Amino acid sequence: MGYAKGRAKRRDILDQATALFGEAGYRGTSLREIAARCGISHPGLLHHFPTKQSLLLAVLEHRDEVDSVWITQGSPAGAAALRRLVDLVALNATRRGIVELFTTLSAEATAADHPAHAYFVERYRALVHDLRTAYTEARDAGDLRPGVDPALAARELVALMDGLQIQWLLDDTSVDMAAAIAVHLQTQLTR
Repeated sequence: MGYAKGRAKRRDILDQATALFGEAGYRGTSLREIAARCGISHPGLLHHFPTKQSLLLAVLEHRDEVDSVWITQGSPAGAAALRRLVDLVALNATRRGIVELFTTLSAEATAADHPAHAYFVERYRALVHDLRTAYTEARDAGDLRPGVDPALAARELVALMDGLQIQWLLDDTSVDMAAAIAVHLQTQLTR
């Protein structure tokens, strides 16, 4: 029973930290604010996450774990892997807090002294690599239009997704992120 309560409290802390980091950024959020939202004391929060940096990294890792399980389900490759991104973008449109968190933190983390700097450097490196692999697989299967360079296409897709997230956060009534990604991929894929 105690372990279940501890896991539930840990999950609540992650949820509240995700919301606050998304709203005010990492530097604009204190552990005391997160503890207050969770209905626990500051020392109670430190029992689960001994530092603000450890909490931030746990929030980011949790987001990646959830998305990774979802996006790799069925082991899509090539064009199928690229199309799966459309579904992930559509899912993100139902998770405003996650999109706010990612957008805010990725911008803050451009500073080399930010605790999530290394995380975002590695995340973007891995994402571009994975997308380049998917584009290359699509090309090798005959699913990529001639002239589309997998390396450049991977970077363009990441830039498009990030830019659409910012526009959507500013006006979610006029931006359909998933539709824009789908149209972009249609211009690159043969089927």
